[in-house]
Amino acid sequence: MPAIKCENLTKIYGSRAALDGLTLEVPERSIFGFLGPNGAGKTTTIRLLMGMSRPSAGRAWVGGREVVPDAPDMRRRTGYLPDVPNFYNWMTAAEFMQFVGELHQMPPAENRVRAAELLDLVGLSGEKKRIGGYSRGMKQRLGLAQALQNKPDVLFLDEPCSALDPMGRRDVLNLILHLRQTTTVFMSTHILSDVERVCDSLAIVDKGRLLATSSVEELRSRYVRSAFEIELDAAPDALAVSLQGQPWVVTAEKTEFSNRVSGLRVLASDVDEAQRSLPRLIAEAGLGLARLELTMPSLEDIFVKLVSGEKSP
Repeated sequence: MPAIKCENLTKIYGSRAALDGLTLEVPERSIFGFLGPNGAGKTTTIRLLMGMSRPSAGRAWVGGREVVPDAPDMRRRTGYLPDVPNFYNWMTAAEFMQFVGELHQMPPAENRVRAAELLDLVGLSGEKKRIGGYSRGMKQRLGLAQALQNKPDVLFLDEPCSALDPMGRRDVLNLILHLRQTTTVFMSTHILSDVERVCDSLAIVDKGRLLATSSVEELRSRYVRSAFEIELDAAPDALAVSLQGQPWVVTAEKTEFSNRVSGLRVLASDVDEAQRSLPRLIAEAGLGLARLELTMPSLEDIFVKLVSGEKSP
């Protein structure tokens, strides 16, 4: 079975569906991005998958076993980093890691070795300062370490980088990348660039409903047409007219680039044909070509299309 599987997973509060019929699968040993705006149902999903909340309908499996609320066996096989991790501020990092291992009933010797390894991994080895004096980035790294103390098969991360500065976010994302070969990571976030950087595949949710699930590249090819930016040595009107009759042209809009050079932005349904035909059409229009560039659609483009209800072309 996949590392995580949901079938029609639903959670209703009163008259509101926080999660509405979620069905998806997450492969083993992958980093899976669970992407959506604030209030989309991401934290609700994690709570259901960890058995911290009971679904209104549907079923879920983690590590090949069906999720049931308050199951000790589930706690032993999963790790969890909440969006705002809490600690006993009077403890040191080493003391807290020892405490977490004891909660998991790890043998003392194994507990000490594992804690030392993880504190070294997150850059807190030898840190004597008490946790109450840590920065947000240090607390987030310690939170990631404690979530790994029991060697989980599946690690759930709820907005792991949302409140970090650029340096802290870089450090945490590098740590997440380090886990790819040993642990399945389910990472909820609303930060698009984080998903593009570390995730193998992703799902996009909004208002409790699944909008899409795929790899980033597959989503790009499915939802966004390729765009060409054309910088010219003169007004682009003649070229715009000739492009209107081409079957592979979706739109051809006049624009002014950052260097104040005029040109066109062309959306094409057939990239290969556009690459063959554009140089010829530019020459036939009597224009000099300064730049012709194929721009890759971003995850942000796709996210906006899906959340706003735009259809795939």
